[in-house]
Amino acid sequence: MKRIFCIALVLTGIIWTLACETAPSGNSGNSANSNSNANSNANAAKPVASAPTKDSLMEMDKKASEAWMKGDTAFFQNFLGDKFVMYEGGKKMNKAEMVKMVGETKCSVKTFSMDDSQMHMIDADNYAVVYKAVFDGECGGQKIPSPTRAVSLYTRDGDKWAGVFHGETMIIDPKNPPKNTPPPPPPAASKEEAAKPAPDPNADAIIALEKAGWEAWKARDAKKLEEITSKNLAFVGLYGDYTGTQADTIKMWTGGECKINSTNVADTHVTMLSPTVALMNFKGSADGTCDGQKIAPLYGTNVYVKDGANWKLSFGFETPAA
Repeated sequence: MKRIFCIALVLTGIIWTLACETAPSGNSGNSANSNSNANSNANAAKPVASAPTKDSLMEMDKKASEAWMKGDTAFFQNFLGDKFVMYEGGKKMNKAEMVKMVGETKCSVKTFSMDDSQMHMIDADNYAVVYKAVFDGECGGQKIPSPTRAVSLYTRDGDKWAGVFHGETMIIDPKNPPKNTPPPPPPAASKEEAAKPAPDPNADAIIALEKAGWEAWKARDAKKLEEITSKNLAFVGLYGDYTGTQADTIKMWTGGECKINSTNVADTHVTMLSPTVALMNFKGSADGTCDGQKIAPLYGTNVYVKDGANWKLSFGFETPAA
């Protein structure tokens, strides 16, 4: 969780397991029944988690917040999915790194609240929950940034829902944003990250689509943006603002007075949550101004879904890179 990083910053696939039973040998009289039972067991899948509700996802996030305050690594070991990923301060973190961070973080929280919640269905096996988080407390002697717009992504993992992403961005007045400061240099890549991954046509297509989206934003091309996004698009913007429909999101993207010379999408990481759902982390920037203010660099996490032969953006999340 982003709150875990406040010391330094001032501050989903499905696992199906089939139960198989080997037919007993040496009893020809019962072989037909044994084979029938074996086939029946082989076709019986483990229980599958039912579709979540907004309240059930919020309850999971509340428990996660309480476990974070206690430094409960055992909770997060079970709560997070194996494909969990975060992209904080330019660093990609996996499940093991997140659990380790939880155990090392010492925080004191007096009160907290989680309100104004919204649930977003990405597909039948992946959901996002968005809410306003308010914390009164400290981490490492520094005040926890608050209020924030928080996002958690859950994926169906057999008979439970597992967390595969969490991010938060400060809710601030876009007319009076904090003074921009140069973003910190990216940390050295781990051995895992440094190894050049094998070419992935899905990842290549998603990265190309992300870049096309930035160019469409630059050109204020609402038609193109509609073409490359899903009908149930939702978005959390740089200042903690939330839009829950495709129309409202595109209207926000194409509104305002902007003069953009160029755009850049870098430091891309694509995680395939399933063959048809992908999570992309990246750093985005643009040379130009919007409403008279210089455009600040950002870290983004976008969820793409396969729609027929094409990928489309279904959910987007941004937080300042500075």
